Amino acid sequence: MKRPAVPGQEGRAWTEGLAEPGASTWYPPARHHGPQTGYRRAFCYANYFFCIMEDVNESTQDAGLVPASRASSANGSGRAAAGAAGGVQSIERAFDLLEMLADAGGALGLSELSTLSGLPLPTVHRLMRTLVNRGYVRQEASRRYTLGSRLIRLGEISSQMLGTWLRPFLAQLVRLTGETANLAMLDGDEVVYIAQVPSPHSMRMFTEPGRRVQPHCTAVGKALLAQLPPGEARALLERDGMPAYTPTTITDPDLLIAHLEVIRKQGYAVDEGEQEVGVRCFAVAVPDAPGSLAISTSGPQARMTDDAAARIVPALQRTAREISETIAAEGAG
Repeated sequence: MKRPAVPGQEGRAWTEGLAEPGASTWYPPARHHGPQTGYRRAFCYANYFFCIMEDVNESTQDAGLVPASRASSANGSGRAAAGAAGGVQSIERAFDLLEMLADAGGALGLSELSTLSGLPLPTVHRLMRTLVNRGYVRQEASRRYTLGSRLIRLGEISSQMLGTWLRPFLAQLVRLTGETANLAMLDGDEVVYIAQVPSPHSMRMFTEPGRRVQPHCTAVGKALLAQLPPGEARALLERDGMPAYTPTTITDPDLLIAHLEVIRKQGYAVDEGEQEVGVRCFAVAVPDAPGSLAISTSGPQARMTDDAAARIVPALQRTAREISETIAAEGAG
């Protein structure tokens, strides 16, 4: 039921979507029995069913909302509280729902999203309907939601920009090690290289950014697989198979799963000419990255000796920590 319109306040609608599409009526906040502070204004662009809240810091019980602290404890994901630090609550909620779909690795129903987010079903429904209309979410015949194809373009451009942003760390790694430095990420079941800084040596490795490879035969791929639970890593390997590219490629899933445990314990992965004959690589995963990221150095086996590893691996680990800290600081900002 709509609240009475207030003369002279046309062009705004109550935030929780009580206005019909195209409505142009402003409604004041409901009266609360307890203290109410911090309210400035809230409006809803009802034509798109997408509600914007500005600096709202009041009781949400009358509007049927779940306070941010309850939502955070309900989903247990550690995501930032909605509306914190001047953020726009509805946008934060929409992104939380997208991340929940990604974390689930598949489709989720409306009730599942409501349970995970701690938000009421009507609120989740409005947000998901907006995302479906924009192409960022797709609704299947079963009425469950999956990530939409429009995210692909954003992801591709984001990967390119991420490579540009983190390229100075790769340049630093080249100065420290003298070898080619790479940045790669796990994209689905494949490893995609998103940046590279070449070695100053005349004999050096070159991998074009955007190149995709299977993870079982590269140092970055194995470093990324080692970050997954063993069952998830095995399922990935079984889906795509483990073809041999060189005589040293590991093609036995059991052997590689055991090898991943060694990688977890020692903190780095090695490619012993498993992708290209005569090439040796060392790689480490970037800790706490929002996506699965890893960095590596690669070069001819004649230079990438065990003595070189004693110098290169610590440099990789320091650089990975610096990248992680930089990404975390950017997200906090």
